Amino acid sequence: MLEIPEAIVLSKQLNQTIKGRRIKEASAAESPHKFSWYFGDPAEYDALLRGRTIEGAEPYGGRVEILAEGAVMHFGDGANLRFFEAGEKLPAKRQLRVTFDDGSSLIGTVAMYGGLWAFPAGEMDDNFYYTAAKEAVPPLSDKFGYGYFLSLFNEKSLKMSAKAFLAAEQRIPGLGNGALQDILLNGKIHPRKKMNTRSDEHRRGLFDSGKSTLAAMAEAGGRDTERDLFGSPGGYNTKLSKNTVMSLCPNCGGAVRKESYMGGSVYFCERCQEK
Repeated sequence: MLEIPEAIVLSKQLNQTIKGRRIKEASAAESPHKFSWYFGDPAEYDALLRGRTIEGAEPYGGRVEILAEGAVMHFGDGANLRFFEAGEKLPAKRQLRVTFDDGSSLIGTVAMYGGLWAFPAGEMDDNFYYTAAKEAVPPLSDKFGYGYFLSLFNEKSLKMSAKAFLAAEQRIPGLGNGALQDILLNGKIHPRKKMNTRSDEHRRGLFDSGKSTLAAMAEAGGRDTERDLFGSPGGYNTKLSKNTVMSLCPNCGGAVRKESYMGGSVYFCERCQEK
């Protein structure tokens, strides 16, 4: 799933690859998918995008937005984006195809669920999740300082578990169940631990871990559990993920455990992250 590091990486790759290219044609919903979400009628994507030139891409939380002369393509956390040069074989099943005038293509696919929205600029401004992502303070920006982090705590969020605090209710859009595993490990906080049981020192450690871990993931090209614009896995080797379950903690050598929690899996070190 797209999270903050992957959105940053994909946006950079898109700017290096398709910026300045002119859209020859577009097609959406070629392969029906029950949990693919579009803006309006996907049959109208071609009329909206055809003939427009790509101006650039930006990351917003765990989302990627591409601007094309007054039109917008916006991709949510479950969308997978791939670039193909002219002549390369395209995936048979795809939820979005954007072909450029040089024959290259941007392909969007969805495995479990995901949004592939295309719309005139300004037409999604009434969507809560869209505006929350665009207006959020990016965790890797200077504006996201320790004072801002502390402002996210209130009577309700203090009673939440560490996982819920980081990943629920759009407090930090784009920080999901994938990236938070290593953040919590490096911050030495168990995912089930209530935030009101943590000391100021622990909260400072969680803030520092969030900054440094997300930066390491983005700088390495994303997590090794996800793929980039060219189909290659990210270069950041996750410490806690589906790739490392049943292994030993790289920080202390303790046993890594997996449990179901809040609709997903959590991984933790029994030694570093005591309950």
